[in-house]
Order: sequence, then structure tokens, then C-alpha cells
Amino acid sequence: MKSILKTSKIMIEQITKEVYTLLGQDDTGHGIDHIKRVLKLSLQFTKQEQIKGINVNEKIVTLIALLHDVDDHKLFSQTNNNELYHAKMIMNNASLFPDIQKVVLSQLQNIGYSKAIKGIRPDTIEGKIVSDADMCDALGATGIIRVHQYCLKKNKPFFDKNIYPIENLNPTTYSQRTSDTAVCHMFEKILKLKDIMLTDSGRKEALKRHQIIVDFLYQLFYEEDALEWCKYLDDYLVKRSKILLKK
Repeated sequence: MKSILKTSKIMIEQITKEVYTLLGQDDTGHGIDHIKRVLKLSLQFTKQEQIKGINVNEKIVTLIALLHDVDDHKLFSQTNNNELYHAKMIMNNASLFPDIQKVVLSQLQNIGYSKAIKGIRPDTIEGKIVSDADMCDALGATGIIRVHQYCLKKNKPFFDKNIYPIENLNPTTYSQRTSDTAVCHMFEKILKLKDIMLTDSGRKEALKRHQIIVDFLYQLFYEEDALEWCKYLDDYLVKRSKILLKK
């Protein structure tokens, strides 16, 4: 793809500026800081995959990472999400080559947990890398902070020992649901992320960050004198392991 060689630093800088303007006021955990972390981690994964001899285009990774949330249905509308309105507008404004836009858009359409549980996944190494980096940012210490931010925005409590998560949400019920607490969201989504990584780099990073979530939850339940939730977490993790063994 010769046009990717002509994709200039100025084009990427303009796209970066427009993304930062669009998401600059976000306070749900999907703003500029999230974009920066996903981009950094995506480029880290890129280097790790390249060391193994896998051909990864760093510019395509950068573009997908920068644009992956500019039409997120949680921030804008489902129509935006379906049509990728902002992504197209931003790339057009930067005069990005049509064939590059096509590649980027094809991957943006397939990134996100709500799509993953429908079996819709990115099909290029660049899309897979950004998908993994995006999901890794929902794990670990930063993931805990982001869940807290989102629940504050939605006026949801972080933890209520009387409210349990809904297990085995199907794609439709998941997309229609706002978790009752941050802890419920962790069980309904976050603790499942390590199992749907698409690259070796993503899997290794997700395992480390997953354990941080698990350790945090055990400590939270201990401090809240909610030892029945420790047992619930024990059982949950065993069930997840059994599900994976069957695959």
C-alpha cells in the first residue's frame, strides 16, 4: 500500500488535534488520557510483535488507536457508531488517502467489547493490537479508576453488598444495561477481558492487569466486611476457568 508511505506526520498531527478537541471534555474515562494510553500501549505491542517477525504497520496502528473512540455509542449515538461519522470527517479533514481510510474504518467497525461478544472482531494485526490495548486499559489500576469515573458520571455506587451482577448477559441485554455498581461491571465485563485478547502481547499484558483487579476485589470485600463476596469471587473465577477449558 504505497499511500501509507505518503501519510505524513502533519496528517497524523492534524488527526490527533481533532481527536483531542472532540474528546477533550469527556469525563467518563474515554477521553484524551485514555486515547494517549491506548496509543502508547498499541505502539508497545507493535514493537513486541515486530520483534517476533510479524509485519505490523505502525502508522495504521496509530490511526486506529487515535480514532477508536471518536464514535463510541456510549459518548455519542448508535448512529455515530454505525456510520463512523466523526472518524470519516476527521480523516477527510486531514486529506488522508481513501485507501488508508478504508483500512482504518474496516477495523474501527470491529473494535469494542459489545461487538466482541457478538463475534465481531478486527481481522488485521493492526486492528487486533489496538483492540487488545483498548481492553487492557480497562484492566489494572487504570481500569479501576476508569470504572469509578464512569459510575460517578452515571450516579452509580462503587459497591453495594446487596446488589449482585447479572451473569451470562447476552449481546442484546449487555448493550441495553448500565451496571448497577462498579463491582457489578467488573464481574459483567472487566474480569472477562483477558480471555478475549487477540495477540500474544495483549494476552501477556492482560494477565498481569487482570490479577490487579482480582486482588483489588478481594481486598475491597475484606475491608467492607463482605466475606460472602470473597466466596462469590472464588466461585466466579472457577466457573470462568471451566468455561475456558471447554473451548
